[in-house]
Amino acid sequence: MTAAATNTDGEVLLAVENISLAFGGVKAIADVSFDIRKGEIRAIIGPNGAGKTSMLNCVNGFYHPAQGRITFKGQTRQRMRPHEAARTGIARTFQNVALFKGMTTLDNIMAGRTLAMKRGFFWQLLRHGPALAEEIEHREACEEIIDFLEIEHIRKTPVGKLPYGLQKRVELGRALAMQPDLLLLDEPMAGMNVEEKQDMSRFILDVNRRDGVTIALIEHDMGVVMDISDRVVVLEYGRKIADGAPEEVQRDQRVIDAYLGVAR
Repeated sequence: MTAAATNTDGEVLLAVENISLAFGGVKAIADVSFDIRKGEIRAIIGPNGAGKTSMLNCVNGFYHPAQGRITFKGQTRQRMRPHEAARTGIARTFQNVALFKGMTTLDNIMAGRTLAMKRGFFWQLLRHGPALAEEIEHREACEEIIDFLEIEHIRKTPVGKLPYGLQKRVELGRALAMQPDLLLLDEPMAGMNVEEKQDMSRFILDVNRRDGVTIALIEHDMGVVMDISDRVVVLEYGRKIADGAPEEVQRDQRVIDAYLGVAR
């Protein structure tokens, strides 16, 4: 694997400014700021409980921060619902796979095309005329994604019958079907063996380079993070402790201490 092309001076696609989030008296995120530049792979790392998934949940509207603001494609907001985030170009995969287990691989990926379909429910129910032509068009797009992810052999298999690594790949396919500007990946390689991680890393790099999709990535495998990320932000107990190029973050004593559990 080789690192993605660094975009150190690129246009800011998403800016997180002074975000704080609490559950009862527990602060999950405390005054965190960082940005994601167009075309880069931006890693968000930290020990368990650092607030990484909570941050992604704020970005895509699942959580609403108590303080701060998020600016995406020049539009600033404090509150957004997940479907609104999806419409603006933010797609998401989850730490725990969130698929329709009784549906096939193809149908799960087709679900990602829902927002792009223009024909109403009545036309889709009839599957005739313009609605049929539209469905064929979107199925062709999904078949291209299936080919790209090398999962042709499971296109008609219910995803509930698939091993975990392939389910992760299908979930990535569904997110790609949304044609996002920003792709949020929450531990896309969790539970995978070395070969599966290599494949997933290759797909992520290809999506970034081939399609120009900006990616925010949560990942615990530091080898993967250092190989494919342009920049890394590090959280610990909901606070930002480091931000910079992978090699800089790797040498930061605060990051080393956080991962080693050094007492303060």
